[in-house]
Formats: sequence, structure tokens, C-alpha cells
Amino acid sequence: MKLSLGFSPCPNDTYIFEALIHQKVDTEGLEFDYFMADVEKLNEGAFKERPDITKLSFNAFMHLAGRYLLLDSGAALGFGVGPLVVSKQLSDFNELVGKIIAIPGQYTTANLLFSIAMKEKVHKKEILFSEIENAVLSGEVDAGVIIHESRFTYASKGLHKLIDLGEYWEQLTGLPVPLGGIAAHSRLGPEVIAKVNRSIRRSIEYANAQNGGLNDFIRSNASEMDDEVMLKHIGLYVNEYSVSLGLQGKQAVNRMFDYAVAAKLISKPSGLIFASDFHSL
Repeated sequence: MKLSLGFSPCPNDTYIFEALIHQKVDTEGLEFDYFMADVEKLNEGAFKERPDITKLSFNAFMHLAGRYLLLDSGAALGFGVGPLVVSKQLSDFNELVGKIIAIPGQYTTANLLFSIAMKEKVHKKEILFSEIENAVLSGEVDAGVIIHESRFTYASKGLHKLIDLGEYWEQLTGLPVPLGGIAAHSRLGPEVIAKVNRSIRRSIEYANAQNGGLNDFIRSNASEMDDEVMLKHIGLYVNEYSVSLGLQGKQAVNRMFDYAVAAKLISKPSGLIFASDFHSL
């Protein structure tokens, strides 16, 4: 059985999926026709319900729960991993009121966290995540919400942090911040979804058994990063919650749903959230 699979070219995703797509682990008879795209493009594709399995921002997933189910393996969440708001000229988060803020996409978790933290009126401008630093530096925007490897490079480019949205979330909830997860469309059914989840977990465990090293697949899709940045990226975003959400990971996801509903950013989900609940039906 061949399934469509979408994930980003970021080192954490290529690290997670390399063994899976190259059949280095047991996939229980499944094959994967994969494609890679920026996370907001993946979010947009999921709204059209095209891929069978896809990486999703948790913000996007919250609009799709029930149609897509969150897998237990492959997620990016944790402590100290959240988006940052950076600026060149401004010195305080409260100065953002009425200003132009770059976000990496409407349905990114970065935008959701920013919306929870910033309750005053701002003007958001969607910019590809890799271009946000330059937009702030050029004065095109007053500040930007940065994600991925930008957290390792912004200071060297002359930008400074106004707020760490991950720390904000951790202080608010005491839980790890959910950034993105792997979701499977409910049309696959519980048996196939369970196979997918086990296969992804084996792929992560295979990668971890290689001592967390880089390979040609990771490097070829992150050609503008040096090895040190790639390793930092993987070390930050691939952790125990990537292997399995566990109870605390699920609590964090549920809490994010609660805050998003309270802020009227989403409606209360009417379908299942976790694939593990689908399996038990």
C-alpha cells in the first residue's frame, strides 16, 4: 500500500523520516510517496485534505482535528523550543501595539502563540519563515516571529529578542510547547494509521541509534546551513516527545486547544484529536 507523505526539508523532519522513506526500517508493507514543502504549504495542503500523512503546525491541526488525527510519534514539542519575537529598533514587547509584525504563516503555531500573548491590535504580514530576519533588518516590518534555525542566527545579524513565546507558554501552563505534529487522515482507518505510527517511531529510533549524526539526505535538503546549525536544530526539535507524546505531550496539546478556544481562535473540536483514541474504538 502506497501512501502520500508530506514533511518539511528542515533537519528535524529529514532526520525523522530518512530511514522510513528509504525503507531502512520495517514499514509493515507500507510504501511512501513523499514530498517536501514549507510548513505553511503543508498546512494549506492539509486543508484540501490531499496528503494521507503530513507534518502540520498545531495551529492548523486544531482546525482539522477529526479529519486528521495526531500520531503519537514524530511531533516537535518541548521546553525551550518556542518561537521568538525579534526586532531591530524596538526594545519591549508592549511597543508592538499598532506595529507591523511578520509571521511565518496564518496557520503556524508561531502565529497562534503570538496571538495568545499579544492581545492588542497589531498588523500582521505573512512572510516565508526564512525571509523574516531580512524583512526586519530592512525595515519592511517592525518585528518578526521567527522559527526553526533563525533562533540560532538572529543575534549575529543584529536583531534582539523581545519575547520568547515558548517561555511565555511554559510559564502560563507549566507544559512543553507544542509546535508541530504528524497527522494521518482518518480515511486510512485505524489499522493503517497504527502501522504508520509504528513505522515513524522505528525511523526515529533508527536515526537515534546512529548517534544523532547527519547524513547526505539531511544535508542535501538544508544546503544553506552548516553542520553545527543542523545538529543544534535536530537536538532542539527531536526529543523524547518526538518518539512518543506521552501523557504530558497530550496534556500540552489539549491545553493549547483550550487556550485557542478561549481566545476564539478556533471552535471547540467535535471530532477525535489523537490517533491512539481512534485505535481504541
